Amino acid sequence: MDRLRWPIALATIAGLAAAVWAMHRVGFAGLLHAIDRMGWLGFLAFCAASLVLSLILGAAWWASMPGQPLKRLPLFAWARIAREGANDLLPFSQIGGLIVGARALTRLGLPGPRTYAAMVVDLTTEMASQVAVTLFGVAAIASILIDSQRHAVGPAAWVGVGLSIAMTGAFILLQRPLLKLADGLAQKMLPNAPIGFDRLHVELGSIYANKGAVALSFLLNLAGWLYAALLASMALSLIGEPIAFWRIVALESLIFALRGAAFVIPGAIGVQEAGYALLGPLVGLGPEAAVALSLIKRARDIAIGLPALLVWQALDVRRTPQSVR
Repeated sequence: MDRLRWPIALATIAGLAAAVWAMHRVGFAGLLHAIDRMGWLGFLAFCAASLVLSLILGAAWWASMPGQPLKRLPLFAWARIAREGANDLLPFSQIGGLIVGARALTRLGLPGPRTYAAMVVDLTTEMASQVAVTLFGVAAIASILIDSQRHAVGPAAWVGVGLSIAMTGAFILLQRPLLKLADGLAQKMLPNAPIGFDRLHVELGSIYANKGAVALSFLLNLAGWLYAALLASMALSLIGEPIAFWRIVALESLIFALRGAAFVIPGAIGVQEAGYALLGPLVGLGPEAAVALSLIKRARDIAIGLPALLVWQALDVRRTPQSVR
């Protein structure tokens, strides 16, 4: 992280510049007007609905640790909220967010090696499910560009659906290559984890031997991506800019991909805003509404993530690990 300090700082400055450019491009007055139409009650409803997403993603992480009882699902949802809060609000890349999430669980008493291994499996299934959603998004955008007069899903988008289904089946069946991918992710992203890599490899092998658990994690992460698009649709409806859901899925899938590519920038600041400004019109969403959606999501991240990080810090300082049986 020390070596990344200056690159992250420079990338963050560039991201802030891109965010200002995107807001200036669409006009500050229009943005404020669009956001004002949501109102406080609408924003609170949006935040409440977003907590369901944390539960879905927490369930995906829980599924990645076979043997954990269902009553511990809230712990994983809480750790996921802390992880996302660190990703979105703290001045370091998503690697730091992963460590915060894992530490949130281990400080609650879950075994360290198993927790870190489950996190790597969850990250792998999340990436794979994102690929499936992005395939649909790219194909849907291609369908729109090929025939902008059509209002239904075109042939290219259905190709994306087929590829996504094929991707899902391949993921469930091809566990051994995914174990190698998980090993590589662990070595790259968790070099300073408080466990030996040999132990982590053993735990990863044990989890990947349970194909049902890995498949369930994948499907829950896939549901998470789709629910995130549903949240975006909800926000647009609240500001009076509804569009077809499949177009929202297409837009959000590409925004997710951009955020993933910009992982070194804290919260993908600027990348998200510029992405919405440039891609929104392709799916029939005005640039003002598109950037307003980005800012509403930023406000949601602060409203949920900041209190979560404060609670996590308090627990991390005061709580001593206890054995969970």
